[in-house]
Amino acid sequence: MTPSSDIAFTPTVKAIQTARGSREIYARIEARGGFQTAVTADLEAFLADVDTAYLATANAEGQPYAQHRGGPKGFIRLLDDRTLGFADYSGNRQYVSIGNLAENDRAFLFLMDYAHRRRIKIWGRAEVSNDPAVIARLMPENYRARPEHAILFRIEAWDVNCPQHIPQKFDAADVGAAVARLNGRIAVLEAENAALRSRIGEPR
Repeated sequence: MTPSSDIAFTPTVKAIQTARGSREIYARIEARGGFQTAVTADLEAFLADVDTAYLATANAEGQPYAQHRGGPKGFIRLLDDRTLGFADYSGNRQYVSIGNLAENDRAFLFLMDYAHRRRIKIWGRAEVSNDPAVIARLMPENYRARPEHAILFRIEAWDVNCPQHIPQKFDAADVGAAVARLNGRIAVLEAENAALRSRIGEPR
């Protein structure tokens, strides 16, 4: 059976891996069936925390295009064990991605988690849905954006990259919340310290 990793490891890629000494590593992955093809609990948990993604498409001539997509955490939602979806909001109205998908349904999602230095690559096929029920199902609650349509992404394979060279960055809201908790704890300790000094007659 053809390993799922062949979606990325073409004969040309494999030849280069052989020439550069890494073929044996990836041959072992192929022997186990290749990349993952269905959503696991780990991927589901990762998606629940994702607030930014990059969607790559290509037109009929193979010209690639990558587009950032974002929203509140969990904006990419699981529809079944092989299908993801997200509401596509109004933007600059260039419509390059949906134009590409009209000609070529092959697509790729690149997901980054800078805080934990993780990245996930997902290969598949995507389509645009204008079904109001689908859009409503995928639209994040109380999010101030206007959805134009939805993107449905059928997973063919996915893989996790190593953390090498990923800079660790933290979301400003998460940092702000951590600082607020720290400041609150400092205020409590300062009040306790002042009360203890008052009891023993020391100046504050």
